[in-house]
Amino acid sequence: MTITSFAFPTPIQFGPGARKRVADHLLSLGYQRPLLVTDRALAALPVLAEFLTHLEGLDVALYSGVFGNPSCNQVMAGAAAYRAHCADCVIGFGGGAALDVAKLVGIPATHPGDILEYAWDHPKVRHIVQPLPYFVALPTTAGTGSEVGRSAVVSENDSHLKRVVFSPHILAKTVFADPELTLALPAAVTAATGMDALTHNIESYLSPAYHPLCDGIALEGTRIAAAALRTAVAEPGNLQARGDMMVASMMGAIAFQKDLGAVHSCAHALGAVCDLHHGLANALMIDTVLAWNYTAAASKFDALAHACRVHSGGAAFVPWLRQLKQDIGITTRLADHGVRPEHLPRLVEIASADLCHQTNPRPCTAADFEMLFRAAM
Repeated sequence: MTITSFAFPTPIQFGPGARKRVADHLLSLGYQRPLLVTDRALAALPVLAEFLTHLEGLDVALYSGVFGNPSCNQVMAGAAAYRAHCADCVIGFGGGAALDVAKLVGIPATHPGDILEYAWDHPKVRHIVQPLPYFVALPTTAGTGSEVGRSAVVSENDSHLKRVVFSPHILAKTVFADPELTLALPAAVTAATGMDALTHNIESYLSPAYHPLCDGIALEGTRIAAAALRTAVAEPGNLQARGDMMVASMMGAIAFQKDLGAVHSCAHALGAVCDLHHGLANALMIDTVLAWNYTAAASKFDALAHACRVHSGGAAFVPWLRQLKQDIGITTRLADHGVRPEHLPRLVEIASADLCHQTNPRPCTAADFEMLFRAAM
């Protein structure tokens, strides 16, 4: 594999060793004082220490206050770290949570108010009017594709409800997508993040919204992930499979500008109520929701089945998906992951209020969500 450069629209340097180009890239543009944003777990691992050895010539400050589902407090603390360092740029290094925080720290660092005031659905939403710090992203998982997305999810501190900041201003200026950064991922993380990437591609394609460009990307992203995910989990050192999953992850994030569906509404509720990892929550719900969606989009299920080499047609796609989950070690029941019947009322309330299901192939009522959660228990 070699390093290849392309843009859609974000410039991407993809390939083993791409991480080693970050310092020269920033220095060539006159940036010298980056804030490196990552999460608590990565900060203690050799993968971050190794990356830091490639940042010679830069005066780097580390902010590693990201954990769990990123919250408002984490973003505001990152902005304070940016100002304290007199930083001139941001490096995001990590999975979806760290990259979402890295995207956002520049807003409160250069603009007034709390980051939640910039969420698109805030009743008095503030707008980004000043230039944001130069931002580059290095994904260390292959799941959310946050590195190429123009949105970032941040939770309210107390309620844990997820809010979305959406703006082309927060797009990374350059992505350094290095599959070597994912080689040390445990199998369970590879599986959960991989299912996240697959879900993004599948739900985007099934959305009835019109965006044929995204449809093409989503189908190809589904094909790539379906072919690579088992190998990435079973053979963690397989660089080709790791690279394929990283590409599929980016494709899913590009495709879902078309919108998503009820799987994500359920996953957002599970994250808020039970603090489930987003990729795992998607994985736990996808087959239940897709089985319910089948009659509303049967021809699209045929196309998905063809992309995944499921030769018996669209009706066999959900059973194939269940087998895939089993093969990569994801147990299917919500109850196996701490979700209890008493959580149902709040789960239904949050899922019903979530906007993703507005582009689900079938309209979803609160009663439908209750049925789906019960079926997934």
